[in-house]
Amino acid sequence: MTHFSHAMVLDAKTRIAAFVHETPIHTSATLDAQTKAEVFLKCENFQKTGSFKFRGASNAVASLSDMARANGVYAHSSGNHAQALALAAQLHGIPCYIVMPEDSNPTKIAATKGYGADVTFCSPTHEARWKTAERIGKETGATFVHPHNDPRVIAGQGTACLELIEKLTTLDLILAPVGGGGLLSGTLLIAKHLLPDVQVIGCEPEGADDAARGLEGGGRILDFVPDTIADGLRTPLGDNTFEIIRKHVDRIERVSETDILRAMRFVWERMKLLIEPSSAVAVAPLLNGSIETSGRRIGVIISGGNVDVNAFFDLLEASI
Repeated sequence: MTHFSHAMVLDAKTRIAAFVHETPIHTSATLDAQTKAEVFLKCENFQKTGSFKFRGASNAVASLSDMARANGVYAHSSGNHAQALALAAQLHGIPCYIVMPEDSNPTKIAATKGYGADVTFCSPTHEARWKTAERIGKETGATFVHPHNDPRVIAGQGTACLELIEKLTTLDLILAPVGGGGLLSGTLLIAKHLLPDVQVIGCEPEGADDAARGLEGGGRILDFVPDTIADGLRTPLGDNTFEIIRKHVDRIERVSETDILRAMRFVWERMKLLIEPSSAVAVAPLLNGSIETSGRRIGVIISGGNVDVNAFFDLLEASI
C-alpha cells in the first residue's frame, strides 16, 4: 500500500520540470471587490493539452523504468487524460494506447490522435472501457496509467498547488474541483504540509456529488448516474483519492448547474479567460455566497480550458 506524503509532490515537481508549463496566476479587481477578498486563479487552462492532467501524466511516464517505458503506456479516457498521456508519451518517444468511448467529443479524439496515440473505440459504458483497455494491456505489455487514482498521477497533479503556494507564500483558503479526486488529493498533500492552517475545500456539481455523499456516509459511492455540464467531474473517486480526501479535506461544497454557468460566464467576460465548466465549479462558491470570503487570501485551481468551440455559444446562451 502506498504511503502518500507531500514529498511525492516535491519529487514530482523536479521530475516533470522539463516538460510542463509553470502556469500563470491571474487576478481580478472585480472578483476581489465582490468577494471582499484577494483571489488568485492558478490557470491550468494554459497548461500543455489545456488542463492540469498533463502534470500527472508526465510524472507517471517519467517515473517508469526504461524497460517499462519501452512498452509504452495505456489508459481509457474520453478527454483530458487521453490527450495528456498521449503528449507525455510522445515527448518520451514511447507508444501510447488510448481507449475512448465511441461517443467521445470529436475535437478531443482528433487532439489525442494528433499527439500520436493509437486510439481504440469502445461502447460508451464503464465495463466496455475497462474490458477493452485490459485487452490492449495484455496485447501490448504497456503500463496502465489511471487518470486519477495512480499515486504518480496524484503527485503530479499536486504540483499545480505547489507552484501557487511558492509564488504567494500564504493563503487562507484553497478551492479545487473534485471528480475522480486526483487534483484535490495532490492539492491536499502539499497544501496541508506547507500551510498547516489553510482551509481546503473541494467543489463538485450537485448532479455528481458522490464525493460529498461518500464522505457523509463513510464510504465510496460508485453506483450513480452523473447529471452535470461539468463533464470532467462525472467520475467517481478512486480508493486512493477517497482516503486522502477523507483524511485531509475541510469540506466538499456542492454547486448548482446555474452557478457553474454563471461562474464560467463571469470568468470569460470579466477576466477574458476561456475555462471549461469543470473549472467554473471551483469559482462558483466565491460568487454564490456559500462560503466565507471576506478578508481572506484565496487560491483557486482552474483545472482546464478544453471547451468545444461548437458548444461555446450554447454554453454562453445557457448562462444567461
